[in-house]
Formats: sequence, structure tokens, C-alpha cells
Amino acid sequence: MRDRRLYAGRNPARAVAIDDLRAMARARLPQFLFEYIEGGADAELTLARNRAAFDELRWMPRVLRPVGRPDLSGDFLGAPASLPLAVAPTGFNGLMWPQGDLALARAAAAAGLPFVQSAVSNEPLEAVARIPGLRHWQQVYVFRDPAAVERMVARAEAAGSEALVLTVDSNVYSSRPWDRRNYRAGTNPTRANKIEALRHLRWTRDLLRHGLPRFGNLDGLVPEGQTDIVGAATWLREQIDPDLDWDRVSWLRRVWPRRLIVKGLLHPEDAVEAAARGADAVSLSNHGGRQLDGAPAPVEMLAGVVAALDGRAPVLIDGGIRRGSDIAKALALGAHGVLAGRAPVWGLAAGGTEGAARALAILREEAERCAALLGAPRRDDISAACLHEPPDWAAGVSAIR
Repeated sequence: MRDRRLYAGRNPARAVAIDDLRAMARARLPQFLFEYIEGGADAELTLARNRAAFDELRWMPRVLRPVGRPDLSGDFLGAPASLPLAVAPTGFNGLMWPQGDLALARAAAAAGLPFVQSAVSNEPLEAVARIPGLRHWQQVYVFRDPAAVERMVARAEAAGSEALVLTVDSNVYSSRPWDRRNYRAGTNPTRANKIEALRHLRWTRDLLRHGLPRFGNLDGLVPEGQTDIVGAATWLREQIDPDLDWDRVSWLRRVWPRRLIVKGLLHPEDAVEAAARGADAVSLSNHGGRQLDGAPAPVEMLAGVVAALDGRAPVLIDGGIRRGSDIAKALALGAHGVLAGRAPVWGLAAGGTEGAARALAILREEAERCAALLGAPRRDDISAACLHEPPDWAAGVSAIR
């Protein structure tokens, strides 16, 4: 593949594809941060599978159908959205761009899309939730101390968060070789990485001007003396509860009055159980290929999960969303919508709010163009009939029973 860095330049407004923004991000960021965005677990088999599964799906377009101006807007979990897409929760956005969480959320608000704020965001959820026009969804992890979770939930309710997104696939920290190579301990880069970072003058200038970000969303939870970025990251790993179970989901359902989304499922039976425990929606995910290596791609499990739920809860997916056509493929297999993480973050790292906005605009342009070329210009027009001989994994749940 041609190296996009040869022509991507520095102006995110000139990007014509997500790969252009990725190249800009790679040029601007130190290697250890770019690898943080890119990396997966172990041999990165799941990371690669997330992308390959989308590539295996083929379209069957219909022609001589009036398409006019395609429009994929509509209801997305109870409120209008310009596209069935939400920005997925991502960490360390403040290192990708000064006040990165705010920049990314502003881009989502301008695009008319929900923003899922990471539980470990560098900005307090209260600051992000007050952005005008933003559909704010708050991610939560289950900590060993229930009181810490209760405080996060209470803050989200007080801030007017529209939904709570419970992440359930990372209660045990995975093996990430790139992580161990790049950091001496926690989030403290090796000496070699610190020296390499100095070569990235724009990023270094921004860091010196704005300072090292903190985990602002954990204020009041992290003990005194551990509030710096390294100490807070260490505290977080120690506090994630490895004994997370379904009773905790039921407990969260009782204490949270608004929409609850359970994220990190793959098995149809887990999706059915989540709905039975009161989840308003489920999100199929393997944590972007960063947890269990060798797991299936969410899009592989999508049709089977939709069939198993039989309308009891909408299904979202994430993992491998790099093009607008991926959104359309998810819709064709029965998804209510998707969450995208890496693509918007590449935009953020390339150019702050402007870069993130360009990433979301590219995904929308591509999705609408794909719909028009399919002869299916509206969201409800996109169905399994738009696919040409879907792989066996798209047929149902029999293969895993």
C-alpha cells in the first residue's frame, strides 16, 4: 500500500480518507503514543481479525433505483443522530491533543453524534457533559469499592448524562507486549521513548505549553499522592474488580435511572442475559483487539446475537470500523449502530477538534455514498439483501452451540 505520509501533510481538512488522518497522527505523535492507539493484545490476531471480517463481506448492489440525496440519519437509541454512530470511549486523549476529551466531544456534538466519555478521561465528566448540543454517554468500570462506582454514577446522573456504558470485557488486564516495551512501569515511558518523543516538535511544544494531563475524571477517587498520571494509572489497574458478575449488572440497573448499555459481549447467550438483567442495549466488542487474543470479531457474531435477542434489545458493535462502508455492513447484519474509537482518535491526534471532525465527516460521506451505490439510500433500506453470499458466520448461532 502506498505510504499516505507522502501526501497527507499537516492539514486535516485536506484528508480524503481515514488513512490520511492516521498518517498525520503518526507523524505528529511520539512512537509510544502512536503504538498505544494502534496496539492489540499478544500476537494481535484479534486486532487483525476485526478488520479482516469486514473485508470478507461483499455487497450486492441494486441499480435503476432513485437514490436522490442519501440520508442515514434517524433515531439512535432514543434521540436523533446524523449517522448510526457514537464515538467510543478512549483513554489518554489529553496526550493526543491538549484537552483532547473536550476536543473530541466538541467534534461529536457538531456532527450530531453521541460521545462516550471514558471512565478514565483526562477531563471531568461534568466539563464534557456541558458542551452545548452533546449527547453525553458515560463509560463505567466496576471497581472493587462499590462506593467509587456509586460516586461515578451519581456524578453522571447529576451532569445529565444520557446513558451509562458498562464495559465488562476488561476486568482482567491483558498481555500487551508493545506496552511492556514502551513503559518502565505503568504509564512511565522508557528513557529511549522520552528521547524519541523530543523529535516530535509540535507534540512536545503542546505538552510544554499545557502540561502533562491528569486523570481528571478520577478526581475524588484516587488517593492523595497518586493523582499524577502514572500513579492514577497504577491505582486503576489495582481497582478494577476481577470478580465482576451478572449481579453487579443488576445492581447497576437498580441505581442508574436512564439508558444502560452493556459493552464487551460476544456470545449470544451473554447478550440475552444482559437484556434480561435490564440492559437497554448491548454492544458487541472485543475491546478493539486489546483483551483476549484469538477472539472473534464482533461483526462475525452480530447476526447470531441479533437473532438470539429477537428484538429484546438493540445491538451495537465496535472493532475495526475504519470506513463508512463498515457502518453500512453492520446495519446490513442487523446492528442498530456502531461505536468507532481509533478513527476519530487518529483525527484528534492529527488536528484536535478539526481533525476529529474531519474523521467523522469522512465516515459519514463514505457511508452515505455506499448507501447510494447500493441503491439503498435510507437506513431502513440497508438489509441482508444488500450482501452477496455472506460468510457462514453471518448465518446464525448454530456454530457456537
